[in-house]
Amino acid sequence: MTARPDPEGTSVTIDLAALPHDFLWGSATSAYQIEGAVAGDGRSPSIWDTFSHTPGKIDGDDHGDTACDHYHRWREDIGLMRQLGLNAYRLSIAWPRVLSHGDGPVNPKGLAFYDELIDGLLEAGITPSVTLYHWDLPQALQDRGGWPERDTAEHFADYAAVVADRLGDRVTHWTTLNEPSCSAWIGHLEGKMAPGLTDLTAAVRASYHLLLGHGLATRAIRAAAPGARIGIVNNLSTVFPATDRPEDVAAAHRHDGHVNRWWLDPVHGRGFPADMREIYGVELPERDGDAETIAAPLDWLGLNYYFPAHIADDPTGPAPHARSVRRPDVPRTGMDWEIDPSGIETLLLRLTDEYRARKLYVTENGSAFPDTVGPDGTVEDPERQDYLVRHLAACASATRQGAPLAGYFAWSLLDNFEWAYGYDKRFGLVHVDYATQQRTVKGSGHRYAGIVRAHRAGERKAA
Repeated sequence: MTARPDPEGTSVTIDLAALPHDFLWGSATSAYQIEGAVAGDGRSPSIWDTFSHTPGKIDGDDHGDTACDHYHRWREDIGLMRQLGLNAYRLSIAWPRVLSHGDGPVNPKGLAFYDELIDGLLEAGITPSVTLYHWDLPQALQDRGGWPERDTAEHFADYAAVVADRLGDRVTHWTTLNEPSCSAWIGHLEGKMAPGLTDLTAAVRASYHLLLGHGLATRAIRAAAPGARIGIVNNLSTVFPATDRPEDVAAAHRHDGHVNRWWLDPVHGRGFPADMREIYGVELPERDGDAETIAAPLDWLGLNYYFPAHIADDPTGPAPHARSVRRPDVPRTGMDWEIDPSGIETLLLRLTDEYRARKLYVTENGSAFPDTVGPDGTVEDPERQDYLVRHLAACASATRQGAPLAGYFAWSLLDNFEWAYGYDKRFGLVHVDYATQQRTVKGSGHRYAGIVRAHRAGERKAA
């Protein structure tokens, strides 16, 4: 069952007056998903180049070799951002484009690309929000052990220092890691993302070193760019037991520990949750001072939200011995993800109340649906428009209740390489014809632009 859109947009309104006047209206992308030019100007392979070229790993045997060719078309893409009225853009830096071997000499052409891109954004009046790690670890570092090894966290801090030293005079908004849970759990435990491992010990060690790398990188960025505002981005879910059976209630708590608390507690000085340590049964590679490094003070938290989780006990399954249950007869996206706008409101309030967040950004939120270009060349996507409006309304509601929400970044600016799903799933506000690289703003892009204009005009409500 897919979403039932409200084509007139009359049943839901966004309380724009709840959002601050300097609210960041943005969109988000990541380097491997859009840049292409994977062997251009000194860039070396990442783990995603290796993974996507491994037969059977990606739907349609797709890969990111060309993707959206953003590396050559970035000026056109900035023009699209201006057309949408965006005042912010969340991008990621490709580590193997800047440091070809993960460490050692800087690749000047790779760093120059981002230098020019940042200048172009600022000239267009768009605030750059830079993510240092969106999953594209240099393959050279993976060959030396990858995130399960402590050295990778230290190399990440060195890389962060290089980028902050070059861009920190113009970039103030920094993200260390995007969705480290995906890197650790999906990449090292489930094997569905790069590097494609299914090893609990490696996954837990990777999770630890990812957060250690976050702390070390935070320190490095602040040293290189004292005016930096630094955060970390987590992909979080609201979690519900599938039934009221005690076993399912306990499983839901474990799943919350796996996807939420394991990633939130350590960076807030609470350490890694004791119950999850016991469930994983893997000794953490802790050293004196690591806990304080991981809990380096943050200026903001980023929330990526897509769907809730309904969880049942799975005693014979892998840790955390919990499985997701697909509920029938509820609206779903083209990814078969359940649609629940209330979840984004719940999570924003949880981060505010439980974790005392100083400032929050919705750093990703969006939906994939099958899109077609009409005979007149337009792309109408009423389901995505409905999804967008309902989630923005929930964000405004959370803000009205005290959540310090300072910006929203729609996922995604462009249709792109959607990881293991290849090019079949389209999330963009802008349609991309991959054969010709022609860009077409979708109905959702026009709808988003209208909401942005309404907020800037001081209107109280937007449909």
